Parts: sequence; C-alpha cells; structure tokens
Amino acid sequence: MLIQLLIQQPQMLGPIIQRTPASVWALLAGLLWLGASQLRVRQMGLVRALATPLAMTGLSVYGVASAFGPAGQASVALGSWFAATATLAALALWFQPTPPAGTQYLPQARSFCVPGSAMPLALILGIFLTKYFVGVELALQPLLARSSEFALQIGTLYGVFNGLFAARALRLWRLAQGSGALQMTAVWTRPSV
Repeated sequence: MLIQLLIQQPQMLGPIIQRTPASVWALLAGLLWLGASQLRVRQMGLVRALATPLAMTGLSVYGVASAFGPAGQASVALGSWFAATATLAALALWFQPTPPAGTQYLPQARSFCVPGSAMPLALILGIFLTKYFVGVELALQPLLARSSEFALQIGTLYGVFNGLFAARALRLWRLAQGSGALQMTAVWTRPSV
C-alpha cells in the first residue's frame, strides 16, 4: 500500500517524513556512519568483525517482534527470518566460500585486514529501510500486522539481509581458523605482559 500511495499521491511523502520521530533519523545517521566506515580498508579483531552482523541481527529480530508480536504473528515472521538467514548464509558461503581478495588474517595482531566494501552499507540500509517501511505501512494499515502472509514476507526479507551478513562473518572466521592461529582463548583474552 505504501508504494501505491507514494506513486499515486507523492505529496504524502512529506507528511510521512515529518511525522517520523527524530530518533529514527539519529539511528539512520549512526547506521550510515557505520556502513560508510566499511567502505575503506580497515583492520579489526574478530569481536569487532562480529559486532556489526550481531547488531543488525538484533535490529532485525526487534523489527519482527515489534511489528508482529502484538498481533500474534511473531512466530511466523521469526520462523521465516531464521529459515531465510540460514538458507542465504549457506548459499552465499557455497557460491563464495572465501573472503574477498585482499582479506588477511594477521595472527600476531589477532586481527583481520579487510578491504573496503559497499556491501555492509547496502545491507545496513536494507535492514533500516525494511524496518522504516514496515513501520509506516503498519501505521497506515494496522490490521496488516495480523497477516501471516505479510509477516512471512517481512521475516524473509530481514533474513536475506542477515544471511548475507552472517556469511561475511563466517568467511572471516574460516580464514582465521585456516591460519591455524585462532583459538578461543586467544580471541577472548589478551596476552599477559
């Protein structure tokens, strides 16, 4: 409905944007900064490499629960989210089992050197825009939250984004494992001085 409304009555975009709370725009600014920071080559530890996918997973699960939980459709949406996340992660790893060219694991520093990529920014924006459009759609049509078909579609869409994030993190994990230098104690503790 939102897309139809914007096509048929584009003047409605202004009031929708004006009624959006300032906190949503602050969240968008923070997410844009996070995504833009990944456009350049950077060095990061495993915990930091996992932080963005975990944060985006949290935002997706929150989006599903807040949109469909009160209407009793959270299990449908979360089930489709989980299935899509697992499927997309597996497919992405199958089609591209190794990290992008130029990615290195530096065992002495226990960190990765990762080339810049626009993919994290695109995935972050995808998750944000999904949450935003679902919020607007449900504000316009509150009964849509009871639709298992809508919950299935939105859960699946979130899952696609999270599956791609998960595959990216798993490629880094595999790289570190393949170097023989990653051990659980080395990841979570600092060497004694």
